Amino acid sequence: MSNSLLSKRPLGNTGLFVTPLCLGAAPLGDMPETFQYGTPEEQALVTLRTAFESAINFVDTAASYGLGESERRIGKAIRANGGLPEGFVLATKADRDYTTGDFSGEQIKRSVEESLERLGLDRLQYVYIHDPEHTTFENVMSPGGPLAVLQKLQNEGIIDHIGISGGPIDLLIRYVETGAFSAVETHNRYTLLNRSAEPLIDISSRMGVAVINGAPYGSGILAKGPDAYARYAYSEAPPIVLERARSFAKTCQEFNVPLAAAALQFSLRDPRITSTVVGMSKPERIAQTVELANYPIAPELWPALEAFGYDMDDPEANRFA
Repeated sequence: MSNSLLSKRPLGNTGLFVTPLCLGAAPLGDMPETFQYGTPEEQALVTLRTAFESAINFVDTAASYGLGESERRIGKAIRANGGLPEGFVLATKADRDYTTGDFSGEQIKRSVEESLERLGLDRLQYVYIHDPEHTTFENVMSPGGPLAVLQKLQNEGIIDHIGISGGPIDLLIRYVETGAFSAVETHNRYTLLNRSAEPLIDISSRMGVAVINGAPYGSGILAKGPDAYARYAYSEAPPIVLERARSFAKTCQEFNVPLAAAALQFSLRDPRITSTVVGMSKPERIAQTVELANYPIAPELWPALEAFGYDMDDPEANRFA
C-alpha cells in the first residue's frame, strides 16, 4: 500500500498495529443467503493466501460466519502457510448458540473453544462478543456471564484482547462506556448513506477505544451502484436510500471517481476509525480494494457529496440503526 493513509494504526491500547484495511471473512464462509452469492472453498483459500501475501495484516471473522465455515477455511489457510504470517492480526467473535439462542457464559466459552479448534490455534489474539442485541446488557456483564468468561480466558492466556461487535448504536455506546472493551465494531451504520454510528465513533474515540467500521459499501450498493444492487445492509433498500445513492453516483461520475472509491475512502479518511472491514471473496478483490483505497480523489468531492445533506433523525435514512 503506497498511500500514507494506509500506514498501520494502533488497535486501541492493545499494543497491536493493524492496517486501515481489514479483510472481512464473512463471505469466505459461503453465506449465499446473506450475500446473494456463494464462495467455493478453493476460491476462499486462494483469497486468504493472497491476503497473507498482501500489505493487509488484519482479518475479521466470527464463529457464526457460515456456521463455522469461515473459521474452518481460515484455519486451513493458516496451516498451509505454516502459521499466521508475521505481524498478522486475526480477530474473531464469540457467538450465541444459533439453534437455542443460548447466550450464557458457558456458551461463549464453548464458542471460543470451537474457534480455537477450527482455526488450529492455541490462543486467539482478538475476540469480540458478537451481536449482544440478542441478549441483555445485564446478562453480558453479570458474574459468570459472557464478559466474565472472556476475561477469565484472557487471564489464562487463551485470548489476548476483548471487544464488542454488534448493531444497535445506543447499546454499543453503553458497552463502550463500561471501559471493559479495547475495540468496538459497528457495521452498515457509518457509510455515505447512513451516519447513525456518529455518536458511537465520537465517544469511542474520546475514550481511546478503537473503532472498527464494517461494511463501508452498505453490503454492496455503494460498490456495485444502486441500479445494479438495490439492497442496503442485506435487505431491500428504501426509496430514500436509493435516491441518495443515485445522487452520490452521479456526483462521483462528475469527478471521475468510482462510487466505491468514495465510499471506501469516506471511512478510511476518518482519523477516528482504526480499520475498515471490507468483505472480499475473490483473490483479485484484494488488489482492487487497495487500488480503491489509493484512488486519487479531489478534495472538492467531499463537500459536493455533503451538499445532499444528511438528516441524523430521518427514520427512513436510519432504519438500520
